[in-house]
Amino acid sequence: MCEWGQVELVEVTIPARLSSTGKDKIKKVGIDRCIAPIVRALNIAGAATIASCCGHGKRPGNIVLADGRELIIAPDYDTARKVDKAFPPINKSK
Repeated sequence: MCEWGQVELVEVTIPARLSSTGKDKIKKVGIDRCIAPIVRALNIAGAATIASCCGHGKRPGNIVLADGRELIIAPDYDTARKVDKAFPPINKSK
């Protein structure tokens, strides 16, 4: 994860509901350098993002999608397993 302030400009669409003009608008915004490629790829693929943070080594990162979903980004495998354990198993029989 990068340190706070290490950003890369990424072109994103600000949805009309969040825009000061009431219309969708395209804007270049500073995205944490270490997750900027993921944010860029999501936006290019049509999964509009509205917020993100890499966590800066203090917590898992996140990317908020315009449709309300949120992606959690674990910095490594071990951290991802800890996050997994916070939820019930998906493959157990009732």
